[in-house]
Amino acid sequence: MKKLFLMTLLMSLLPALRMQAAVDPNFYIFLCFGQSNMEGAARPEAEDIASPGPRFLLMPAVDDPQRGRKMGEWCEASAPLCRPNTGLTPADWFGRTMIETLPKNIRVGVIHVAIGGIAIQGFLPDSIKNYVKTAPGWMKPMLAAYDDNPYERLIILAKKAQKDGVIKGVLMHQGETNTGDPRWAGMVQQVYDNMLGDLQLKPEEVPLLVGEVVQANGEGVCIGCNKQINDLPKTLHTSHVISSTGCTNGPDKLHFDAAGYRELGRRYGEKMLSLLGYQVRSPFTVPAHAVTAETTIPGNDFPKVDSEHRAYFRVNAPQASRVQVDICSKKYDMRRDEHGIWCAVTDPLVAGFHYYFINIGGVNVIDPATETFFGCNRQSGGIEIPEGDEGNYYRPQQGVAHGQVRSINYFASSTNEWRHAMVYTPAAYEKGKKRYPVLYLQHGMGEDETGWSRQGRMQHILDNLIAQGDAVPMIVVMESGDIKAPFRGGDNRQGFSNYGASFYKVMVNDLIPYIDANFRTLTDRDHRAMAGLSWGGHQTFDLVLNHMDLFSYMGTFSGAIFGLDLQNAYNGVFTRADEFNKQIHCLFMMSGTEGMDKMFGTKKMVDDLRAMGINAHYYESTGTDHEWLTWRRGLKEFVPYLFKKTK
Repeated sequence: MKKLFLMTLLMSLLPALRMQAAVDPNFYIFLCFGQSNMEGAARPEAEDIASPGPRFLLMPAVDDPQRGRKMGEWCEASAPLCRPNTGLTPADWFGRTMIETLPKNIRVGVIHVAIGGIAIQGFLPDSIKNYVKTAPGWMKPMLAAYDDNPYERLIILAKKAQKDGVIKGVLMHQGETNTGDPRWAGMVQQVYDNMLGDLQLKPEEVPLLVGEVVQANGEGVCIGCNKQINDLPKTLHTSHVISSTGCTNGPDKLHFDAAGYRELGRRYGEKMLSLLGYQVRSPFTVPAHAVTAETTIPGNDFPKVDSEHRAYFRVNAPQASRVQVDICSKKYDMRRDEHGIWCAVTDPLVAGFHYYFINIGGVNVIDPATETFFGCNRQSGGIEIPEGDEGNYYRPQQGVAHGQVRSINYFASSTNEWRHAMVYTPAAYEKGKKRYPVLYLQHGMGEDETGWSRQGRMQHILDNLIAQGDAVPMIVVMESGDIKAPFRGGDNRQGFSNYGASFYKVMVNDLIPYIDANFRTLTDRDHRAMAGLSWGGHQTFDLVLNHMDLFSYMGTFSGAIFGLDLQNAYNGVFTRADEFNKQIHCLFMMSGTEGMDKMFGTKKMVDDLRAMGINAHYYESTGTDHEWLTWRRGLKEFVPYLFKKTK
């Protein structure tokens, strides 16, 4: 009998055990309810509509045939979460924020029931019937979507969800309709207690997060409600208030706009993460070890860079509704605090120099806290992400004699205009009457003659190489090359492009003669070199290979060498390898291993040239793309080849 009893008991427990086994403890479920600001009143934008993936799920509370959603069946979460014709809700970016920080094995699910304009009484089982009877006509269809009992719909779905995961919290945004109602806190507690009881949950394990209403810089329509919201923890000790300070709003001053919902949702998420014991990386929290970037204008604390090469930005723009940082081909949404200060932190960035912009309302502007650099066809913000000691080759060093970078103006008869150039002279130039070889060094598309000395730090690279005996002292000339303006289309094949071609006659007829007449130069071709990065490499090929009587060394760094027919280009010069190798003492080409540089095909071109008998040197910058660290490394490798044959 005893054995039969135990077997009968085990059989009766099996269904429950199977159900328990099906529950995923790493599936965190959150119940979301409230009125119009939880429902979502802003039109979702592209970033809100795209699903963040299968880790953020929605159990719809109503059918949505257009999106293939069925009530009570999990689907990927993306706006709208509430009902088919609702908008962006804080729950959207609550979920996105959660999965950004939680371990990859944890999923987040939300159940979302909200009705615009509903009072808290609409979620109390003992008052819902009377509430429905007296509800305004415009609200009745929304109530009907939940069979006139939104609370019951939420609980039914929550019980179903408990078979899949674990309820970890409740999100509420409600109160506007109950503004000034002294009974509100007590009724909120009733709703919360009912939920816990119906779902057999413990209050210490399921906190209630309650968001403040629209503030609109003190002009929010229901701003008085925030006092009773802030006092709620006095009544309900497991509740936590989510501040709406600085969350932007729509013109009605009652509902948040899309940016406001995103920010409020992030704050819900960050609070829940902290309650779950996770450390949240917030743009408002900067690690103590982060240091002010060396490109920051003195007197400013930001931008900063931490040990993981993340950059931290802060901008004061109290009237802006959306602000982003645009850096390294990625845009980061900045977050606004209560004082109108917008903050952002980036992903880890590659070491070296990077252009960046602050985008305010769709317009790129320069961060007022950073030094400016000419790049991207305009003055731009820039930030230096520091390397370790491996970057000392482009830093000034004690005990090393330093050359000068001079700013010169000269008149070009070829174009009938005054032009500007930068000229580096080695430290020894100021002493004696010695003459020096010359390197003509060009920047890339959209940059100018200051690029190599400011972003590229060529003067420190040359100083250090010369001091170490690895490079011959030389003069370096940098000109705009007529490629400051954007490329506006047309043929861009090597040798056929019009972009920057106006510089060719200037170089030959004006710049070289001016430099030879005004500086102590060695004027023969054996003491003259040209190199350039990106489009400057394009110009180098065109100028050197069409004027081999003027140059004997050439180099490209991520050279924009497109459409080059090696058999026929430049009168077939590459097919005459012996002649080429005799005239060009060094052909140097290099590129980075990532992104655009990888697509340029520099390595293949070098291999093809070598197969034709051309003595071509190749260097690769590991882990870098079309950026200044690539070109600094390239210059360091190229310069030691120069003028050694005639030293």
